[in-house]
Parts: sequence; structure tokens; C-alpha cells
Amino acid sequence: MQKPNKHIYTVSEITQAIKCLLEEKVGEVWLEGEISNFKAAASGHFYFSLKDQNSLLGAAMFAYANKGLKFRLEDGLKVICFGKIDVYAPSGQYKIIVERIEPQGVGAQQLAFEQLKKKLAQEGLFNPEHKRELPLMPFTVGIVTSAKGAALRDILQILKKGAACVDIVLRSVRVQGEQAAGEIVEGIADLNNLKHLDLIIVSRGGGSSEDLWSFNEEAVARAIYNSRLPVISAVGHQIDTTLADLAADVFVETPSAAAKIIVDRKNALLAQLAGLGYELDLSINQVIGELKNKLTAFTHALKSPRDHLLEKQQQIDELFSGLNYNLRHVLELSGQRFSSLIQRLEALSPLAVLSRGYSLNLLLPQGVIVKDAAALKAGDRLKTVLHKGEFISLVQEVHVERENLV
Repeated sequence: MQKPNKHIYTVSEITQAIKCLLEEKVGEVWLEGEISNFKAAASGHFYFSLKDQNSLLGAAMFAYANKGLKFRLEDGLKVICFGKIDVYAPSGQYKIIVERIEPQGVGAQQLAFEQLKKKLAQEGLFNPEHKRELPLMPFTVGIVTSAKGAALRDILQILKKGAACVDIVLRSVRVQGEQAAGEIVEGIADLNNLKHLDLIIVSRGGGSSEDLWSFNEEAVARAIYNSRLPVISAVGHQIDTTLADLAADVFVETPSAAAKIIVDRKNALLAQLAGLGYELDLSINQVIGELKNKLTAFTHALKSPRDHLLEKQQQIDELFSGLNYNLRHVLELSGQRFSSLIQRLEALSPLAVLSRGYSLNLLLPQGVIVKDAAALKAGDRLKTVLHKGEFISLVQEVHVERENLV
């Protein structure tokens, strides 16, 4: 009887057969497990193992798949992976090639936030001892926000009513989107290069967590921490606290609240000056009263010549009355001078200039203030801000003033 021919496989053949079988029977799967032995190669590929209580499975996530990963992979992190089971022929081991990965039990964005928050906290970016005191009265304030946003309108409206003497320097930036974080960082740096600023407000209106994400970027938090000037973070939110809030010297929940801080400081300064004036008046009256009592006692002790002493006492009364009047007059003049200074400061405010019929022209879409007609060309779009309202116009002709030739 003839024996049947037996097929002898090579190692490569049997490995390929197993690979085909796994691809056919298992294919793409969702898999949960805990990361261990994580390693990021110089090529950008990630290699790690997935394990549970009883088993261990090798995993690879190539650079094209992990490029947009928002959170950091690390040992001990429980994840859910999607990919296909494959056999690595050189070692004969099967593993999962991961295409997508998510943290188990928490969103990827939230995990990225918590990981970055922990990292920056360990570096001391949120330490209370680093927080700087706000100036007693900030007369010139820089604002990093969108020129088109409601945040700027809210801030200007409150300052116009309560502290019109404050000058505003606007650094217009995007406040959401991929390029927003970089522009915010540049805006903070630009304002720090201005010598006459007292304070910076970094602000935007409310929005979803995704809308506010630019203020959770590491670069923004570090720019606020490294700012030469004190920073108020005024990112409109109700629940979530951004990393910009934690790094700032002071943070409030709305842009309006940031403006109110400045108004309150102006009112507190005026109240303090009034209190000091009252205390000075009281102290002077007390000193004069004590001197008067001493002179009266001295007069009574001498008793002779009585008429001479009475005359001197009358002179003292007259001097006291005149001195008191002069002191009050000096205090009134000081108060009038301070009020005059406040009025002069308010007259220099951009809001006051607009109320006198002037306007502010911004070149669109950049939002750059136009100071010279030479910067314009026919067809440019301008946004003109008036004392009340604004409008968009199109440049028809440009006339540049020419200097007289010598």
C-alpha cells in the first residue's frame, strides 16, 4: 500500500499561513487592556504591550496613526484600542497594529488636560508665591483678545462708565482654532515689550470646552507665567478652569469681571485719598487744640499782667482760625488738582477721542490700525469704529501726502 505524500512546511510558509488565518478569522478588533513596556522609537513609532490579569499581547502604533494623539501614552494607563491582529514574521509573534486608541473611562482631551496640568504644577507654574500683586491703579492696560469679539466690547463698556481715564492697548488675536494659541503667545510677548503698560488682560467670551482649548495649551500657560507684567485671565466659562487661569496672577470668570477689577481699584484709590485728607485735617486740628490748651494753661499760671495774656490769647485764636482756613483751602486745591488730573486722563482716553467725532480705522482682515495712507491700496476693506457703532468700507482711491522737495 502506497503511503500518501506528506507536505512539509517551511517556517515562513507556516508563519504566513497563521498570519492569513488570523487576518481571516480575527481581522480588525476593539481591544481593552493596560499599557506596559511602553517605548517611543526615534522613528516616531510607539511599541508597547497590552495586558490583563492573565495575558500579554504585543502592540505597535506607527507614526502616521499616533501623530494627532492628544494625550500621552504611559505604563499603567488603561486604554481601548482598535486595530488588526498581525504576525511579525521575523520573530513569529502575533501582535495588534493599533490604528486608534482611547483612554478607558475618560475622554482623550480631558486626559491630555490632566496630564499637562500635573506636569506644569510640578514645575511650579501655578504656585501662589509666584503670583504678582496688581498695580494700585493701572492707568494703561493691554488686552489680548479678538477685536471682533464680545469680550472686548464688554471690557470697553465697563471702563467707559467707571474708569474712562484708563488707556487701552489692544493686541487682536484669534481666540480659537489651531493658530489661536500661537497668536495669543505672540500677543502677550508684544505687550510685554511696551514700557508704559501696567497690566495685561488675556480674554475671550464664553464657549464650549473645545472653543476654550487654546487657553489650555502649554505655550499659553508658559507665556502667562513668564510675563513681565501682571496678567488677569478672563476666559468666559462657568465650570471649567483653564491652564491660563491657573498660571495667571488673577483669574475671573468673565471679561466684565476683569474690567470691574480696574474700576474698583480706581474707586478704592479715590476713597483712600479722601480718607487720608480727613485724617490729616483731624491731626492738624488736634495738634492746634493741644497747643491752644497749653497756652491757655500758661496764661492762667502767669495771671499777670492779665491784659497782656488775654491779648496774646486772642491772637492765638485768630491764628488758629486763619491756619484752619488755610489748611482747608490747601486740601480743597489738592482735591481740585487731583480731579483735574483725572479729567485730563479721561480726555486722553481713546473712548473720549472717539466721542469728539474722531474714528479708528482697522485694515481687514488683519485688524491692524491704519496710521498712514501709504499702507492702503484701492480695493482694501476698512473697519471704521465710531463713538457709537462701526461700519465696513471699501477703499476707492489713496492719496498719499508728499513731502516738499528741497
